Amino acid sequence: MSQDWESKKLSEICSLITDGVHNSPQYVENGIPMLDSKHINDNFFINDQNPTKFISQETDILLSKRCKPLENDLLISSRGSIGKIAIVRKDQNFNIMGNIILLRVLANINSRYIAFSLKYKLDEIQSISRGVAQKGLYLNQIRNFEITLPPFQEQKRIVAIVDEAFEGIDRAIANTEKNLTNARELFESYLNATLSGQGKQWKETTLGKEIDLLTGFAFKSSGYTDSDKSIRLLRGDNIAPGSLRWDGVKRWPESEVNEYLYYQLQEGDVVLAMDRPWIKTGLRRAQITKDDLPCLLVQRTACLRGDDNLENRFLLYLISGRAFTQHVLGSQTGLSVPHISGKQIQSFEFSKPSLREQYSIIDSLDELKSETKRLEAIYQQKITALNELKQSILQKAFTGELTADITNQATKTAKEVVAA
Repeated sequence: MSQDWESKKLSEICSLITDGVHNSPQYVENGIPMLDSKHINDNFFINDQNPTKFISQETDILLSKRCKPLENDLLISSRGSIGKIAIVRKDQNFNIMGNIILLRVLANINSRYIAFSLKYKLDEIQSISRGVAQKGLYLNQIRNFEITLPPFQEQKRIVAIVDEAFEGIDRAIANTEKNLTNARELFESYLNATLSGQGKQWKETTLGKEIDLLTGFAFKSSGYTDSDKSIRLLRGDNIAPGSLRWDGVKRWPESEVNEYLYYQLQEGDVVLAMDRPWIKTGLRRAQITKDDLPCLLVQRTACLRGDDNLENRFLLYLISGRAFTQHVLGSQTGLSVPHISGKQIQSFEFSKPSLREQYSIIDSLDELKSETKRLEAIYQQKITALNELKQSILQKAFTGELTADITNQATKTAKEVVAA
C-alpha cells in the first residue's frame, strides 16, 4: 500500500450518516415510495420498482430534513442481510425505513470507491453487528468504521479498473444464474405436465377424500424446555420449501409426550406450513424422514397422510405442483399473516392415478429431480467461484496491488470457471 493512502473513519469523509424512519409514517395509496433493506440488491442497486408502501409529498418533505436519499448517497442494509450496499441513482425518488443507513460522502471523495471498499469489508461489517434476537448495525458503529483512502485520482483509477473487470464477471454470473433457473424450470414444467395428465384409470377426487389431515396443537411457550430429554416441536418456521430446518427448534419434555400421542409425526408424513405458506423460494412443504423423529406437530402446521391408495411421496409432488399452489394462494386469508385452513387444503381437486402409476411417476420425478439437484450444485459452485474472483480483485484494489491488466485476467478466469 502506498504511503499516501490514509486510514479514515466514515464520519471523517461523510457530511451525513443517518438512518431511515423507525416509526411507520402515515401511508397513502399513491405517492413517494418507502423502501427498506429488502429492496437493496447486488451490484449497488436499490430496486424502487413495484413498491408496496407510499407516503405523501408533505411527509416526504418532512423526512427530507433528516433522511431523504439524494443522488450518489450510499445505502447500507442494517437489518436482515446486513451490509448490502446501494448507490442512489439520479432518476430515483424515494424515502427509507429504519433498517437502512444512509451515507452522504463528501464531494472530494468518490462514492463508488467507498461502496467497493465497504463491499470488500463485508465480513468486518457483519462482525460488528449486535443483537440477540436479530442482529443489526448501529449508527455509531458505522461512524467509527475505518477504510483506507488513497488520493482522489487513485480512487477514480481503481473504480474504473474494478468496474471493467466486474462487468465481465457479472455477465458470467448472469449466464450461470440463467442456467440454474432453466434447470429448475425444466423440472417444474415436467412436474406440472405430469400431474395434469389424464390417464384412463385416473380418478377425479379431492384431497379431503384421499388423506388424513392433522393440524397441530397449541403448545404453550411456557412449557418449552432445553433438557436433553425432550422432543422437537415442528412449527411452521421449521418448514422450508422442500425440506425441514431444525435451527432454533423448540422442545417439549419427553415425560409429557404420552399426553400428545395424537400429534406425533410419522416417517413419510407430508407437512405444510399454514401461516405464510408461500415464500420467495416456493411453497413451504416437506416430508418427514426417520432422522426428523420423534417430533410433535404444532398449531398452524398441517400433516397430510395419504390413505392406502395415495402414496405419500406422490402426495408431496402433488402439493408441490402449480395447481395446488394456485389453489391455496387463491384462497388464503389474513392480511398481516396470510393463512390457509384445513378446509382449503381438503377442497383441492385433482386426478388420482392408480398406485402402480403413482410409483412410476415417483420414479421418473425422483430421477429428474436428482439430475436437477446435481446441476444446481454445479451452477452454484460456479457462482460461488465467480463471486470469490470478485472478492480477490477487491483485495488487490485495497492493498495497492491493482494493475490495468487485471481486466483481461478476470475475463479469462471467468470464462474458465463457466467452461469447467
